[in-house]
Amino acid sequence: MPANVTDRTAADAHLAEVEAEQAALRRIATLLARSVPPNEVFDAVVDEVRLLMRVEGAVLGRYEADETVTVLAVSAEAGAQVALPVDKNFSTEGHNVGRLVLRTGRPARIDDYTKATGRDQVRRFREAGVRSAVGAPVQLRERVWGVLSVYSMQARLPPDAEGRLADFAALVASAIANVQAWSELEASRVRIITAADEARRRVERDLHDGAQQRIVVLALKAGLLAQSQAARTAGLDADLRSFEVDLNEVLEELRTIASGLHPAALSEGGLAPALRTLARRSSVPVVLDVRLSGEVAKSVEVAAYYFVAETLTNTAKHAEASRIDVTVELRDGHLWVCVRDDGVGGAAPTRGSGLVGLTDRIEAFGGTMTLDSPSGAGTTLVAHLPLPKHPAPQRSS
Repeated sequence: MPANVTDRTAADAHLAEVEAEQAALRRIATLLARSVPPNEVFDAVVDEVRLLMRVEGAVLGRYEADETVTVLAVSAEAGAQVALPVDKNFSTEGHNVGRLVLRTGRPARIDDYTKATGRDQVRRFREAGVRSAVGAPVQLRERVWGVLSVYSMQARLPPDAEGRLADFAALVASAIANVQAWSELEASRVRIITAADEARRRVERDLHDGAQQRIVVLALKAGLLAQSQAARTAGLDADLRSFEVDLNEVLEELRTIASGLHPAALSEGGLAPALRTLARRSSVPVVLDVRLSGEVAKSVEVAAYYFVAETLTNTAKHAEASRIDVTVELRDGHLWVCVRDDGVGGAAPTRGSGLVGLTDRIEAFGGTMTLDSPSGAGTTLVAHLPLPKHPAPQRSS
């Protein structure tokens, strides 16, 4: 065959390989863009790598603190006899791809697997007929998080195997980074909301134990002085009684403010009494149905309380409703809270009705919120809040 034909054939074959690799990378990138669960990305990566590189097996593992590897995904050719570990933890001790990648932080290969050493994992691979192996590090924040490896039973892996494998390892790192960033964001949201709730609770307690008690004492003193002979003789009894009334009005206003910060009924009696207080204060009649068989975690109670409080406020302002039904019950490990009104409907998060803040609070605790508000047919808001698996702490008396 003429040299130019041979060169053209080789160039065409190389181009086909490049196109196949780019297509595989695009498929993985598409999964990342869709924010699919990491396990799905991991499974897709090892399958794509195995098929692209025409090897019998591909493994993705995570390095642990003791320098072992936990296998996260495996792809093996049908009928291959390679004893690839599934859902196992194995040692990197010895001379093997896992150890080389961990030690250097760079891609590594073993072209003659008879020279690989290690514990059961390496021995099983060698006995099954693995002839060569290549691994690439999964780098996460300047540390070697894991290793993506391929194993061939037929021949030495090609010279460009490390580079090709590194591209897929980089996509694995992106998937992990995305998940970690989302988890950190969620944890940050919970911390912010919890801190704000605790700050409100602390201010409410300080008002109750401090300013409110002092006003109570002053009002009592004013009342006693108004009844005294000296006040009547001096003609100050009417002024003192007026002062007592003013103090009691200030006290009531302060209690209302403190309750808005953090309701005392929620701290003292739990969710049901706090919701009953909300229902009594609502300008729109509320039909309340609370069915709780036991205590609910404090964080869940607070989230449910503010969900109902904000919804009642929004309804009074915007819905033109004549009735609100509030239902609270436990369902399949969740606290289910439904607020339904018979108003004009048409509520939407984009219209500044406080729904965005409600959604943020509910989702921060791993819950979900749904809105159904057809125009002219009322509004229904439902929140599902997951309950902690550990028992709720007992409320102090």
